[in-house]
Amino acid sequence: MGNNELGAFLRARREAVPPEAVGFPSGARRRTPGLRRAELATVAGVSVDYLTRLEQGRDRRPSTEILTALADALSLSPDERIHLHRLHKAEAGGVCAGVPPLSRTLRPTVEAMLARLAHTPAVVVNQLTEILAHTPAYARLLGPFGLLDDDPPNLSRYLFTDPRARDAFPGWTEVAAQRAADLRAGAALGDRHAAHLGDELSLTAGTTFTRHYANAMLPARIGTERWAHPEGELLLAYETLTLAGTEDQRLIVYVPADEATTALLAEPTRTSLP
Repeated sequence: MGNNELGAFLRARREAVPPEAVGFPSGARRRTPGLRRAELATVAGVSVDYLTRLEQGRDRRPSTEILTALADALSLSPDERIHLHRLHKAEAGGVCAGVPPLSRTLRPTVEAMLARLAHTPAVVVNQLTEILAHTPAYARLLGPFGLLDDDPPNLSRYLFTDPRARDAFPGWTEVAAQRAADLRAGAALGDRHAAHLGDELSLTAGTTFTRHYANAMLPARIGTERWAHPEGELLLAYETLTLAGTEDQRLIVYVPADEATTALLAEPTRTSLP
């Protein structure tokens, strides 16, 4: 996997900004997606040469002032600014590999929350996208597709190596992109577990995984997913809640995003798959 995550992140964000968003004309003759380096350098008040060195990894320790100027010029979101700061710390040796440690133990209060969400699809994952716990509703919907067969189940490994994943998730591409982004974000910050799984999937899944990993940005913590159902596709909105503590665990809760899905999930018995 790549070892210039700070530079790759800056370049990806630069290429995602439409020129007109910062006052430059767009046109068919532009060969560069988004902003040119010279345009970003002008807006941020840095030299093109220095920006080139940053993106190519030849300068890995920019000052906080420069990063702030680039973040402002790129209109980074709060989450993106936090990620940029963490990448900067990782490049400077401020993040230790393997921290936080991989944890598969849930606190009793988290287990109690899941019990109260029994009829709602919900799952707890760690930074390796291992499924640590889930509600009965989650198991009824996705268990028949083999997602929960392994011990512990791993959402990323399932998505990229199990052919049943494309049946379970009609929107497989979007879900897979988010899980690749999970792994890349962890690996970029020095998590050796995420890096090792990324290396594993590069070999076992090949380009099915690497093309998503190479283009990964920060994973979305809210959004929608499409799931299979015998009586029609489900459209589910999800919220991701980071659990307090050092375990780096997340609770993901799914709720119906349209009337059809609400109707399909109205009766718990109707969520069973053949």
